[in-house]
Amino acid sequence: MMQNVHLAPETDEDDLYSGYNDYNPTYDTEDLENDTAFQQAVRTSHGRRHPITAKIPSTAVTRPVATGYGYKTSLASSMGRPMTGAIQDGVTRPMTAVRAAGFTKAALRGSSFDPLGQSRGPAPPLEAKNEDSPEEKIRQLEKKVNELVEESCIANSCGDLKLALEKAKDAGRKERVLVRQREQVTTPENINLDLTYSVLFNLANQYSANEMYTEALNTYQVIVKNKMFSNAGKLKVNMGNIYLKQRNYSKAIKFYRMALDQIPSVHKEMRIKIMQNIGVTFIKTGQYSDAINSFEHIMSMAPNLKAGFNLILSYFAIGDQEKMKKSFQKLIAVPLEIDEDDKYISPSDDPHTNLVIEAIKNDHLRQMERERCVEVVKASQYVELANDLEINKAITYLRQKDFTQAVDTLKMFEKKDSRVKSAAATNLSFLYYLENEFAQASSYADLAVNSDRYNPSALTNKGNTVFANGDYEKAAEFYKEALRNDSSCTEALYNIGLSYKKLNRLSEALDCFLKLHAILRNSAQVLYQIANVYELMEDPNQAIEWLMQLISVVPTDSRALSKLGELHDSEGDKSQAFQYYYESYRYFPSNIEVIEWLGAYYIDTQFCEKAIQYFERASLIQPTQVKWQLMVASCFRRSGNYQKALDTYKDIHKKFPENVECLRFLVRLCTDIGLKEVQEYATKLKRLEKMREIREQRIKSGRDGSGGSRGKREGSAGSESGQNCSASSKSERLSAKLRALPGTNEPYESSSNKEIDASYVDPLGPQVERPKTAAKKRVDEDDFADEELGDDLLPE
Repeated sequence: MMQNVHLAPETDEDDLYSGYNDYNPTYDTEDLENDTAFQQAVRTSHGRRHPITAKIPSTAVTRPVATGYGYKTSLASSMGRPMTGAIQDGVTRPMTAVRAAGFTKAALRGSSFDPLGQSRGPAPPLEAKNEDSPEEKIRQLEKKVNELVEESCIANSCGDLKLALEKAKDAGRKERVLVRQREQVTTPENINLDLTYSVLFNLANQYSANEMYTEALNTYQVIVKNKMFSNAGKLKVNMGNIYLKQRNYSKAIKFYRMALDQIPSVHKEMRIKIMQNIGVTFIKTGQYSDAINSFEHIMSMAPNLKAGFNLILSYFAIGDQEKMKKSFQKLIAVPLEIDEDDKYISPSDDPHTNLVIEAIKNDHLRQMERERCVEVVKASQYVELANDLEINKAITYLRQKDFTQAVDTLKMFEKKDSRVKSAAATNLSFLYYLENEFAQASSYADLAVNSDRYNPSALTNKGNTVFANGDYEKAAEFYKEALRNDSSCTEALYNIGLSYKKLNRLSEALDCFLKLHAILRNSAQVLYQIANVYELMEDPNQAIEWLMQLISVVPTDSRALSKLGELHDSEGDKSQAFQYYYESYRYFPSNIEVIEWLGAYYIDTQFCEKAIQYFERASLIQPTQVKWQLMVASCFRRSGNYQKALDTYKDIHKKFPENVECLRFLVRLCTDIGLKEVQEYATKLKRLEKMREIREQRIKSGRDGSGGSRGKREGSAGSESGQNCSASSKSERLSAKLRALPGTNEPYESSSNKEIDASYVDPLGPQVERPKTAAKKRVDEDDFADEELGDDLLPE
C-alpha cells in the first residue's frame, strides 16, 4: 500500500516556481508550418477524409478531428469540396467568412488588428474619363442636341426665324445620329424619347413660323402617328391652326374636333379655346348655325367677351334680332375682372391701348351710361348719393392725373349744401396745396371749415397752410381742434408733433410721436421722428435704438443708414459707423456726403488705394469740382504710384489750367522724378501766383474804400454768420479731418454748408375727403395716397 505513496523531497523551499516553464514539446505549434513531416501528414490520410458514398449527395460538414495539434486543420465536406479555410493542393483557401471581422492568417503572425484596411494607405486615384468611350460620345452628342434646341428657341424669340430654323434642322440631324449610335451600344428601349419629341416639336414650330406649312404638317404627322409619344394628340390643334392659315377650313375643323376628342374633360380651359376656334372657322365658312352652337356652348360653360361678341355677330348674320338682344345681355353680364373706377385707366404705356381707352372713355355709350345713372339717382330717394357720385368722379380724375377736370368738377359744389361744399372745398384745398399755391389752398380751407366746423380734414388742411407760412403755434391749434373732433385723426397728431419740434418743445413733440407709434406700429415716418427728437435732446443711444427699429421696417433706406453711421461716428465707434455708411452707399451710391466720409475713412486707416474708387465716383457726380480729382491724385501719390499720380495731375491741369494746387504738385512730382516739364509748370505756377496776389490787392483796396459802410453792416453780417455756423459745422469738421491727415498738404475745401442729416419734418399733405355714403360710413382712407402718412421718407 505504501508503494503508491510518494513523499515530497526535502529540497530548497525557496524555489516555489521551479518547473513552471517546462512544457511538453509535443504542444510546440509555432514551427508547424516548417515541419515537413507534419505538413506531409496533413496532406495525406490525416488531413483528408474519403467521401462517404450516399444516394443523395450531402453537403453536411462533419466535425473536425481533434488531435494533439488542436482544431486548426479543417476537413472536407462529404462531397470533397474544400471548406472555408481548408488547405488543398498546397493552396490555402481564404477564410472569407471571418475576414470582415479582421481575422486573417496574417493576424495570427502578430499583425495589428485593422478591419477597415487603413494600413493600406490612401485610395488610388480615380481613373481618368475615357472620352473615346461610346457612352461618353453619346452623352456629349445628347448635350449638343439640347443646346441646339435651346438656341433655336432663343433665336425664334428674338425674331431671327431663319436662324431658328437652321438650328432646329441641325438638332434633328444630330439627334438621328445619336439614335443610331445608341442602338449600336444599347437596346432600343433605352432611346431618349423625350429628346426625340422635343427636337421634332421644335422643328415643326420653326417650319410653321417660317410659313413652310407643308414641312410643318409632315413633321407633326411624324409625332402624331408615333404611338410611343404620349399626349401627342394635342398637336392636332396646331395642325388645325395651320390648315386655318391655309384657308383649308374643312380640314381645320376636322383636326380641331379630333383634338377635342382626345383632350380629357378636366382640361376645361383648353377645350373652350378649341371650341372657340371651331366657331370662328364656321363663321369663315359661312356656317353660322354651327358657329352659333359652338358659341352658345361656350357662353353656357365659361362665358367670355370674345365668344359673346362673336355670338352677336353670328345672330346678326342670320338676322335674328331677339337672339342678338339676349346675346348682348349675356355679353354685358360677363365680369371684366377690373375695378369700375379703373376701367378707363390705361394699364400700360402702349399707345394703341391708350388710343382705344381714350376713344371709349367719352363715347356715346359712356355718356349715356353716366347721364342715365345720375338721372336715376336724382329721381330716387337717394338724392344725396348723386353728389357723392360727382365727388367720386372728381377723385377718379385725380387718379387719372387730370387735375383740371378734377378742379372743374369740385368747383361745381361751391353753391351746394354745407356738407357737400365742405367736402369739395377740402379736396380743392388739397390740390392747391400740392401745387404750392398756398393762398388758394388757405382760401378753400377756410371755406371748408366755415361750411363744416367739425370736419377734421378741413381743419388739418387749414393747419397745413398756416404751418407753411411759419406760424407753428397757430398751426398746432388747428391740429388740436381737428384731433378733438376726431380722435382717430392720426394726421393731425403727427403734425402737432412736427409743430412742437419746430417750436423746440421737444418733450411734448416726443409725447405726440410716441402716442402715434402706439397706433401706427410700423410707420417709418413716426419711427424716424422719434429718433430725430432724441437726437435733438442729445440722447444718441435712444436715437440709435429707434433708428435700428426704423431700418427693420425699411432696411434699404439710405438716409436712415447714413444717419446711423453719423451717430456712431459721433460716439467714436468708427467700425460701426463704417458699416452703416457702407450700407447706405450700397443702396444709394450718389450721396456725396457718404462718399466723402468713406474716402476719408480709408485715408485715415492708411488704405489709400480703396479710397480712390470713392473719390472717382464723387468726381463723376460733381465733375466741375476739382477737389475730388485732386484727392484721387493725392491717393495715388500716397500709395506710391507716382506715375499714375503724375498722369492724373496732368489731366486735372488740362481741365483746370488755373488751379494753383495742381501746378504745385506737378512741380514737386516732376522735380522728384527728374522730368524736363518741371520748368514749364514752374513758370505757369509763378504767373498764377502773381495774378492771385494782384487780385487780392485789388480786393483789399476795395474793402478799405468801403470800410465805413462795412462797419454799419457788421452787426447784421455777424448775426448771419452765427446762423450759418451751426449748419456748416459738420462739413467743416469732416474737411478739417481730411486736411489734418498725415502727408496731405493740398487744400481740401468743404463741399457745401448743407447738413448731411435729413429730418422728416414736412407736414402731411392736405386731406382728401371722400363723400359719406347713405349708410354714414367713415371715409375710405385708401382712396387717395395723400390721406395717409405715406411710405416715402421725406427729407427736411
